[in-house]
Amino acid sequence: MAYCFSTLSPRGFKETVETVKTRLAEAGFGILSDIDVTAKFKEKLGVDFREYRILGACNPSYAYQALSAEPHIGTMLPCNVIVQQWEDGRVEVSAIDPVASMQAIENPHLKDTALIIRSKLENVIAAI
Repeated sequence: MAYCFSTLSPRGFKETVETVKTRLAEAGFGILSDIDVTAKFKEKLGVDFREYRILGACNPSYAYQALSAEPHIGTMLPCNVIVQQWEDGRVEVSAIDPVASMQAIENPHLKDTALIIRSKLENVIAAI
């Protein structure tokens, strides 16, 4: 996938979510949102869905730089990281590739920031 990168976790779903949060914090990211998609689908649609969480990760320093360079970049923030459990029990962690998502924006000042954030998110995913 050109717009994200992924890895399989050796841990269970809940432990993986906590590990991802810890690794993100170690890399300087805070969690702005934590969406339990499974619970929302059950609540709003009455349907069962596999374990699926969307974590909205934000590194404040780089978010400040990006917003200072491009005032509408907030439409693409925070960086989403997902944890999902497949029917066969595998737990997968995926993160958006900020370089890919920002290609649509013609602002050269964002490229360096996107490359740094990509590297940080790749390191988080690799540490799972």
